[in-house]
Amino acid sequence: MNIETLRQTLAATGPTVEPTARLTQSAGPAEHLTPTPTQTSIPVVGNTFIYYTRSGDTPLSLAARFQIGLEQIPIPDGRGAEQFLEPGLRYVFPNTLTGLTLTPGELILPNNEIVYSPTSTDFKHFDYIQESGGFLSQYQEEVDGRMLSGSQIIDRVALELSLNPRLLLALLELRGGWLTNTSLPTAQIQHPLGFYIPGRSGLYEELSIAGTQINLAYYGWREGSFTSLRFPDGQIRRLNPALNAGSAALQHLFALLYREPEWQIVLYGEDSFAERYQGLFGDAWNRSAAFEPHLPPDLQQPALELPFLPGERWSLTAGPHTSWNTGTPRGALDFSPVTGEPVCIVSRVWVTASAPGIVVRAAENAVALDLDGDGYEQTGWVLFYYHIASAEMIPAGTRVNLNDPLGHPSCEGGRATGKHVHVARKYNGEWLPADGAVPFVLSGWQAIAGERNYAGRLVKGGQVVYSNPSGSQTSIIVR
Repeated sequence: MNIETLRQTLAATGPTVEPTARLTQSAGPAEHLTPTPTQTSIPVVGNTFIYYTRSGDTPLSLAARFQIGLEQIPIPDGRGAEQFLEPGLRYVFPNTLTGLTLTPGELILPNNEIVYSPTSTDFKHFDYIQESGGFLSQYQEEVDGRMLSGSQIIDRVALELSLNPRLLLALLELRGGWLTNTSLPTAQIQHPLGFYIPGRSGLYEELSIAGTQINLAYYGWREGSFTSLRFPDGQIRRLNPALNAGSAALQHLFALLYREPEWQIVLYGEDSFAERYQGLFGDAWNRSAAFEPHLPPDLQQPALELPFLPGERWSLTAGPHTSWNTGTPRGALDFSPVTGEPVCIVSRVWVTASAPGIVVRAAENAVALDLDGDGYEQTGWVLFYYHIASAEMIPAGTRVNLNDPLGHPSCEGGRATGKHVHVARKYNGEWLPADGAVPFVLSGWQAIAGERNYAGRLVKGGQVVYSNPSGSQTSIIVR
């Protein structure tokens, strides 16, 4: 996607809320050899690559990135094609990418610095912005009828798209000096990052556009569906398979904003984005190392119940679909109560806690439930509930038990054609797909994705519940 296509697409649609070469391992057992965080290039030996797996790699995603057949990938015993591989496994891949122009393989930032991860728990971005004393510290903008400060906009985008506040600030500083300049030209204020999408001006909108594009490439690289980028002049480059998800995301974002020669300089020149990032926030790789692996290879979901009380009749109105907006993985499920109430009235029944935890966020019709109890949305397991009515919504800071009420399902927040609750999961700040390495299971019902967004089903033993937006009998589920 180039910038002009992006502008046309976003102008038309606005924001949305609702992948016979042989791959062989090295001789003998898989060798565990963890490279240094900044190891970037893949050694080439003859017609093969030598690759060490990273946190979040799956056989399926590697097959897509290296353009090889999944059936010829030796998968460790007990692992499936969509399951995480242990970091540091040494593989020998055939080089099937000869003839393609690859992007540089040098890593830009660790994944922990892209998503709203544990590395951000000690970063007080409100204080940082004020202490910087730049234009952002005095900026205000109306968002959804409320006047927000620059700091509040950074906070909102970070939370909504689950992006690291440091990253958002670094992008603003690079593109316009929002942290260091005390005044900015009008064009820079209206379009801080330079997207110039009709009808979407201002800090909140441009950061949201950038965040959506970051997520599009980040999660697409994770699953193996996003493997190339397009520059404004139409040039297409294959993403280097040595990249991590975060670096692939940044290469894509910057390809929307710069022609290839400038892109090379900004990302890999003497005064690169990574060097500027370090100047602002210190060593990102050392900070990230304390929280690796970001996605543990044996990650398992804790026991979760359906988000309503036992005995109640609800409908699975949407199977796996985007967790937040375009770019995020198909990690959410929608449930609507079967009560006979008008379609978009705030329901009398309650959305309930699927597990014990602490409500770390309750605003803008969203509730984030921290399951590890440390009070941070950036760490461990978090359940995200959306379309919760403002009236009687549980306040942030509340410690809840299983089945405690969180609020009422409604049409409030984003776009909704009927009252429901949208439920998704995050781990260490990363949105997780519902049907992937860590299946989404509620009260023993496992989510299975359909061929398209919102399709799919829940399976429990021999029982099947099919998603249906009209609430047909086959979509009814009772806990």
